Amino acid sequence: MKKNSPKILKTPTGRPAKRAAGPKQGGETLREILSQPETWTETAQRLANNALFAQIPQLFSPREPFLFVACGSSYYLSWIVAAQWSKLLAVPCMAVPASEMLFAPEEILARAGAKQLVLISRSGKTTEVLRVAQLLAARHGLRTLGVTCNEHSRLVDLCTLTLSLPWADEKSLVMTRSFTAILLLFARLAADFTENVALSAALGRLPAKAAAWLAANADKIRAFGAGHRFGDFVFLGQQTHYWLAQEGALKMTEMSSSYAQAYHTLEFRHGPKSIASPDTLITFLLSDATAEEEGQLVEEVKKLGAATLVIGNHVAAAVPRWSDLTVELGFDEPEFAQLALAAMPTQLLGLAVGLRKGLNPDQPKNLTRAVVLESRNGSAAATSRKRSTA
Repeated sequence: MKKNSPKILKTPTGRPAKRAAGPKQGGETLREILSQPETWTETAQRLANNALFAQIPQLFSPREPFLFVACGSSYYLSWIVAAQWSKLLAVPCMAVPASEMLFAPEEILARAGAKQLVLISRSGKTTEVLRVAQLLAARHGLRTLGVTCNEHSRLVDLCTLTLSLPWADEKSLVMTRSFTAILLLFARLAADFTENVALSAALGRLPAKAAAWLAANADKIRAFGAGHRFGDFVFLGQQTHYWLAQEGALKMTEMSSSYAQAYHTLEFRHGPKSIASPDTLITFLLSDATAEEEGQLVEEVKKLGAATLVIGNHVAAAVPRWSDLTVELGFDEPEFAQLALAAMPTQLLGLAVGLRKGLNPDQPKNLTRAVVLESRNGSAAATSRKRSTA
């Protein structure tokens, strides 16, 4: 790929993100990506008056471990929350795919040491998640929190308490605004658990700052994705950002039917860097704590001929020299409050690549909104067991 002069995207002083109609194909996805700041504001307003949300500190303890159970994007989201909660609450938290929980529940519960579990399913219909909820409902001494965008999900019957965010749901198929809205729900809950006034204030400022950031940067990221042809996509991140990298790779695969991989950033040196070529776009999701070491790898892979995209909060001055596009968030908020914004550039990138390939990211091939498995007799696999809700 021919090296263009580096581009660096900055946070503006502020005007709202445009709501211009997108192309016919992918237009719904674009509108949902751009609507995220508004969705975050609505989420905060609704949670402030939500009786169930107010009950969570009464039923769940921030001094005990949490185990998160989910599938797909919700699984990556779960690890982001688990990693941050481990730091903020100072208790061990972890996440597992729902299928693993079904195969080895005793082993996983013992390893996690958790008696309070969080089950996440945007659709509220994911068979593996419902099966886990049913399994846990039959056990005494466990508390379960369901989180979904479906008010009529059977999680309501199966979990100790279930929160629904129907206003965050998408009309298109791929998780975008629901991913970040649920992520910020858990950030707000962590702030309440720990009485973290600084985090609460940062979350309150985030929607307006994100809207201004989108107005300045969304079209540039889309233009970059639309203007290049890559055969391979790699997403890299360390610590919590590794799970953002996994989600970025999934967005690319879903929206553009492209092959995408995710690695811990510095692990890329240990074999995977053999893929680096002018046909490869390597996206770095830099964290504040590891940006210096990761920045050295940007230079390294660029010298191998790969194209590079760097996403970070405050990007070191030397990095843009080796980056084909540098996306800078430029926020002063705590990193946990930034993660929802850091997820958006990869959403925009996946959308742009899908449209460049002539696909419709609103309705990716081979996918459905919910993975609902059928039993051998042809009925839905999970069955309901009625349980009172809090």
